Amino acid sequence: MYMFLGVSIIADRFMASIEVITSQEKEVTITMPSGETSVATVRIWNETVSNLTLMALGSSAPEILLSVIEVCGHGFEAGELGPGTIVGSAAFNMFVIIAICVWVIPEGETRKIKHLRVFFITAFWSIFAYIWLFLILSVISPGVVEVWEALVTLLYFPVCVILAWIADRRLLFYKYMAKRYRADKHGIVVETEGDTTPKGFEMIMDGKFPPSGGGVGMMPSENYQDGANNAAGTMAYLPNSNSTMVTVENTKELDESRKEVIRILKQLKQKFPDKELDQLVDLANYYALLHQQKSRAFYRIQATRMMTGAGNVLKRHAADHTRRAAAVDEEVVCEDDDLAECSRLAFESTHSQCMENCGVLRLAVVCQGGLGESTFYVDYRTEDGSANAGSDYEYSEGTLVFKPGETRKEIKVGIIDDDIFEEDEHFFVRLLNLRIGDAEGMFESDEPGAGPKGHLVEPLVATVTILDDDHAGIFTFRDRLVRVSESVGTMEISVVRNSGARGTVILPYHTEAGTAKGGGVDYEDTRGELEFSNDQTTQTLQVRIIDDEEYEKKENFFIILEEPRWLKRGISEDPDGQMSAEEEEARRIAEMGKPILGEHSRLEVVIEESYEFKSTVDKLIKKTNLALVIGTHSWREQFVEAVTVSAGDGDDDDEEGREERLPSCYDYVMHFLTVFWKVLFAFVPPTEYWNGWACFFVSISVIGILTAVIGDLASHFGCTVGLRDTVTAVVFVALGTSIPDTFASKVAATQDQHADASVGNVTGSNAVNVFLGIGVAWSVAAVYWKVQGKEFRVDPGSLAFSVTLFTSFAFICMGVLLFRRRPSIGGELGGPRTARIITSLFFLGLWFLYVLFSSLEAYCHIEGF
Repeated sequence: MYMFLGVSIIADRFMASIEVITSQEKEVTITMPSGETSVATVRIWNETVSNLTLMALGSSAPEILLSVIEVCGHGFEAGELGPGTIVGSAAFNMFVIIAICVWVIPEGETRKIKHLRVFFITAFWSIFAYIWLFLILSVISPGVVEVWEALVTLLYFPVCVILAWIADRRLLFYKYMAKRYRADKHGIVVETEGDTTPKGFEMIMDGKFPPSGGGVGMMPSENYQDGANNAAGTMAYLPNSNSTMVTVENTKELDESRKEVIRILKQLKQKFPDKELDQLVDLANYYALLHQQKSRAFYRIQATRMMTGAGNVLKRHAADHTRRAAAVDEEVVCEDDDLAECSRLAFESTHSQCMENCGVLRLAVVCQGGLGESTFYVDYRTEDGSANAGSDYEYSEGTLVFKPGETRKEIKVGIIDDDIFEEDEHFFVRLLNLRIGDAEGMFESDEPGAGPKGHLVEPLVATVTILDDDHAGIFTFRDRLVRVSESVGTMEISVVRNSGARGTVILPYHTEAGTAKGGGVDYEDTRGELEFSNDQTTQTLQVRIIDDEEYEKKENFFIILEEPRWLKRGISEDPDGQMSAEEEEARRIAEMGKPILGEHSRLEVVIEESYEFKSTVDKLIKKTNLALVIGTHSWREQFVEAVTVSAGDGDDDDEEGREERLPSCYDYVMHFLTVFWKVLFAFVPPTEYWNGWACFFVSISVIGILTAVIGDLASHFGCTVGLRDTVTAVVFVALGTSIPDTFASKVAATQDQHADASVGNVTGSNAVNVFLGIGVAWSVAAVYWKVQGKEFRVDPGSLAFSVTLFTSFAFICMGVLLFRRRPSIGGELGGPRTARIITSLFFLGLWFLYVLFSSLEAYCHIEGF
């Protein structure tokens, strides 16, 4: 048993390397329907291919290597331990593990296989593999394994993988088969993946029926953008239709990940409205990791670490992340403390405006931070822009003195008025040449090694705009187009009054729909008036934007300024209508300066996705890469983990579930039992080296060494207690190698939304065990004896009997699982309490019968083949 613990721990390292390898990503360019391109990151490995190759190899490595090592180590003679372990492990996986998975589902819940096509392929091969063993042992060439038979057994492995990949990608004949479709929220017809079945026995595809009574909406193929997901897709025709097409998105997996993260963020915002965004992100990271679809490798690693006192992977990751965030916050506080010792001087505002007749303009300079123990001298001077010193303003220069405790000073600049109508003009005021003195204002040399006590920061230059006071003004937006985030809430748009500010002016405005819809869909329709009083140059209008929290969004509407009305002209008028010559001239000039609209009287507002929200989603997607959670980056990290005991209990998904708990007594016991193996295998290269391949090759080599030792120990154990190798393999070795898979499938069954990880992977693993474990071993032996001019002989007796018995029971097991998909039960796993009890006991009974009959045949109490 101690050796099995060692194999489980090194298999944990092996599976971590596989998770890193299969999580490798690449960037692809996606062409949008509009012709625009965007870059997305997608995984290199197909999920189905990785499950049937590296994942299956990782979880079944001990069984496969035991079969190969036994043949090679016994002079290329067939043994009973390796093949017996493979068949016994298959029986344990098929009956015991599935029975446990059926039982552990919470009351009232079910788990259903999502990718039914792939399951059918792997289920067929898992049964056919053992039928093929029977054929080559007892029918085609009884008692002899020929070279072609062994090689065909091995070649079935890539054939199985390719067919499963075809089923997953719906290639070749799959595109001609009938499928089920539904309409998405835009009315686009899309093919579905199966979650629930409203009625009947679902046996065809893994889709789900459209809602009853609902029609299927049709849209032209060029409008196939699904909400936030604008991804290029391929087209397929609907059955019995010559015109309507369906969209199959190439980036479906990435879009689903984004949708899941967005859904989690929305739920957490509703559940914890008072939390800051950073806190929500931490929570969302944990929830996304907890609820996302996980690989077989992750569940195997999670089960092994919880079993050996290494802790819950996700909770340790969340606790480490919280500690790192706290350390970063402390660093930021320390940086703020350093800045507090240094004063910063700058203009209070970058831009200032004044009327031509204001006389004197005052600009504020502020001094922030510091210890308040120094005197600061800073020079200033004016510089020409379009306004000229002497004709538009008075040139000014001087020095501001900030004594200890003073935080604000003003610069005064004289403005020159004239009666000439002219455009708005501007000039600049610059800060320069900062000097620092002590509290009494005396200059002293800096202390060696001391940091600066003050410095100039932006803005160092203030721009002053002089507005003409002889015209009512030109009213315009600052820009022709403005982009706003959908999360802005209420957007504020400034309307500026240029080239004059005389009189009171009313400026009507209204919104106009574009691709964005008003009425509370994308924004609230707005209509109103802005009132500019005499000398007022800026007003603000508000429009409420609706936040849909979409990952990608680009819609527009318009704000239109209407013709301005002069309410008060800023000149006096005699009640009797009699005006002096000066007043008449003023009226004439005023009529020439009536308010008008400027160049940008129509503002286009583009509503885009929230950059903060989008970047948050992107960061969460990167953070929820399980390879980052279970992988290691250095030998130091591995040795620290090896000697650290952590709590492994609990699968809580509430907020407190993120907190790392204290280890239990069981955790301490298992840790001290396995600490030797943990420290020993900490020498294996970290998964970060060579993208996981270094850890992969070293781990599988160590597994091979341990497996060879286990094979010898199992044979000696059987001799000691009087058991034949067949019984030892079917019962004890198969049980020992399958315990981690049992815990992994239990965790997968309870945490996954579907049954693929717990049930579907059992069938794939059983097929791979035969094709690789027996295929490789027998191919090597058959070729060896062929070269020697002899035959590779295998006694069909016990192995053929076990294979036949397992195959018969496997057909019954598959039939029961498919029967459980009926609506009365709801899925392969879980369901009503009575159905769960009956199914679990029935599967356990099949396993006991298999062990019983195999043992009786091994001891010749019943006749084999």
